[in-house]
Amino acid sequence: MLTSKQLEEMSKMEINKIDKSTLVDIQSVKIDTSLPAVERMQKFFSQIKNPYCFKCGDTPVRVRFKEDGKEINELLENYLLNLKNSKNC
Repeated sequence: MLTSKQLEEMSKMEINKIDKSTLVDIQSVKIDTSLPAVERMQKFFSQIKNPYCFKCGDTPVRVRFKEDGKEINELLENYLLNLKNSKNC
């Protein structure tokens, strides 16, 4: 299992300084949803290697979070509502 210190170090890595060939393609990650949450998380971390930097196909992805930012649920809800409203125009 990754330590808090390891996760913090990973969160500070810059995508443009990482060898892209070392990034894991998130599409290759397989999680058994019948496992308990802790085991699913452990399996995810062991497969993805760095949850902050990975690939989706050939596209490198860098994940960042703002400490004072909105919750992801709220952001997704707003995004979907905006999509719905823009289609009604």
